[in-house]
Amino acid sequence: MKGFPNLLKQALLSLVLVISATSLSFGQDGGDPAKGKQLFNQNCAACHALNRKMTGPALANVESRLAEDEGLDREWLYAWIKNSSGVINSGDNYANRIYNEYNKAAMTAFPTLSNEDIDNILAYTAAPPPAPVVPAVTATAAASSSEGNGANSDLVLAVLSFVLLVLVAMLVLVNRTLRQIAVANGIDVEKKKAQRLPLWKAFAQNQFLVFVSVVILLLSSAYFAYAYMMQVGIDQGYAPVQPIHYSHKIHAGDNKIECTYCHSSARVSKHSGIPSLNVCMNCHKSIYEYTGNPEGPSAEDLANGYTNEFYTGEIKKLYKAVGWDEENQRYTGESYPVEWVRIHNLPDFVYFNHSQHYSVAGVECQTCHGPVEEMEVMYQYAPLTMGWCINCHRETNVQLTSNPYYEKIHEELSKKYGVDELTAAQMGGLECGKCHY
Repeated sequence: MKGFPNLLKQALLSLVLVISATSLSFGQDGGDPAKGKQLFNQNCAACHALNRKMTGPALANVESRLAEDEGLDREWLYAWIKNSSGVINSGDNYANRIYNEYNKAAMTAFPTLSNEDIDNILAYTAAPPPAPVVPAVTATAAASSSEGNGANSDLVLAVLSFVLLVLVAMLVLVNRTLRQIAVANGIDVEKKKAQRLPLWKAFAQNQFLVFVSVVILLLSSAYFAYAYMMQVGIDQGYAPVQPIHYSHKIHAGDNKIECTYCHSSARVSKHSGIPSLNVCMNCHKSIYEYTGNPEGPSAEDLANGYTNEFYTGEIKKLYKAVGWDEENQRYTGESYPVEWVRIHNLPDFVYFNHSQHYSVAGVECQTCHGPVEEMEVMYQYAPLTMGWCINCHRETNVQLTSNPYYEKIHEELSKKYGVDELTAAQMGGLECGKCHY
């Protein structure tokens, strides 16, 4: 029985350790921060952040702050989250104060959230922030990649140097052998060398060689002049630097944003249109910084300077352009136009209608603009020449599925050509007036 107090102490210590571990894992009152983070992102992140004001107030440690400053408990939070309008209409002082402070923007009611769900969200808001991820592995990969490229370059240079030395040695041996053959046949090499005409004079006295050279020169000049003139106005590969960096790879690729969400005019208009900055702000009122890949930026991104801080800086440029006050979550009215640099530019005498190709013909954006979802920097993918367009019209069959626009004319022309499917060219797609005024 003498050891009983010691056993009791050990039991109590174990109980304290279990309670501490449980509180660290699940947060206050049994909330699970991991589940709370998921619920927060689904229901709250559009209007709230943890450590900064947005459409609504910051929510880090919201329960403890309300308890200390306003004397409000968790039951008040249950009522507020499930029916904020009801709490406001009841005359609650703090509810009306926060409602007026945030421009009388009523919080969305979440009656479907259970008390347990709200406990999990509160546990997430009370959890300490995670330690920043240092992309050490990525940096190592970048270093090893650069070292590997350097080693490969050195190897190629060494091989080329060796081949050059072998060629020089062979030329020296051939020259020596020819001299020995000449001496053996009684030819005075030095005398012949002294009697030899200069190269330019020998060339000038050979009329046939001069004639052939002139013809070759004229043909080559004509070829290169024609090739140069045919490239005028062709900007394939053109990738200008924009005043605000916009990554199609992140927006259209990683986040799967439809092209026509930003370029909505392409559905109904000749032009695809440059998106208004208000379209950007639909998302970036809430997305104020770029977190990127949880494992850190890739080696390629680091080499190009595309870090999380870089993208966040570009978002700040957007805020400055539209006059968005992050702190007070409102527009200041001080804005300035963004001078975007045009990438795709057809001549004035060429007519191209985006809606006819996208909405009527069902042509995918990538057909002309390339794999946009993979482009960090947008560039002109196709040459956009007349020949390129004509080849497309000759090879592309008209899309008839759910397309009554072409049904009748397709039926008549199918009989004429004796085919089941018609290309755009067979339906008049090569007529000059279709594309030229």
